[in-house]
Amino acid sequence: MTSHNNLILRFAEPADYSVLFKLIQGLADYEKLSHAITGNALELKEHLFGSHRYIEAILAESAGQAVGFALFFHNYSTFLTKPGIYLEDLFVLPEYRRQGIGKALITKVAQIAVERNCGRLEWSVLDWNESAQEFYRSMGASILDDWRICRVTEDALTKLGAVN
Repeated sequence: MTSHNNLILRFAEPADYSVLFKLIQGLADYEKLSHAITGNALELKEHLFGSHRYIEAILAESAGQAVGFALFFHNYSTFLTKPGIYLEDLFVLPEYRRQGIGKALITKVAQIAVERNCGRLEWSVLDWNESAQEFYRSMGASILDDWRICRVTEDALTKLGAVN
């Protein structure tokens, strides 16, 4: 747990799943991707706290209210032969931005990566989100222009994974 200027950063607990899901919906609204949410809070809870934990989350609280989060999971670098952390989502409610909360969340995830002897911390940023890109660069992040994300979802994933 971290406390700084009335800000508390802590790992999400099972009782937090619905608050975390509301923050995820806020992120989707911000990114104009609300239509892309097909999951639900109960699935999120299972993936965070079930018998197989796929993800972890840090909540940022101010005055007892959840105001942001970082959701992440481990990946692996074959070239480094070390685990890494992939920051899937970082979000701070609009009225709490520019108070150091986003930086505190990324710093916390970076500390976790160092403690776990990870070789890198990675995340993606939307090409139109120039303020986020500037923010990430100010913290020492490189934005890899020569890499593209490949994604297979829904029907295409089912088709690709079908046993012939």
